[in-house]
Amino acid sequence: MLDTKHATQKDFVPFLEAAFDVVSVEPALSLRLVEVKPLATGDRAGGAFSLLWQGPADLQLAQGTYRLNHVDLGPVDLFLVPVAQTDEGLQYEAIFG
Repeated sequence: MLDTKHATQKDFVPFLEAAFDVVSVEPALSLRLVEVKPLATGDRAGGAFSLLWQGPADLQLAQGTYRLNHVDLGPVDLFLVPVAQTDEGLQYEAIFG
C-alpha cells in the first residue's frame, strides 16, 4: 500500500490516464487519473500537489475517504472531494498539502 504521508507527484505521474478501482463501492466504480498538479503552498516533505480524477456521470461519490486500487501501484487511501461536473462525468480532487 502506498503511504500517502510520504507520497510525491512522481508516485502518480506514471498512472496518468489510468483507471483505479474504488474498493468496497457498489456498484463497481473506476476513476481515471486525469491530472497531477504541483501546488505552490504547503510544507509537507513530499511537496504539495493535487490529483484530479474523472468518474462517470451516473454514479457519484460523496466527499470522503476511499481506497483506490491500481494493479501496478497497489491500494491507496485518499480523501476525495467532488469538484466539477463535466460532459464526461464528475471530477474529484485529492490534495496533498
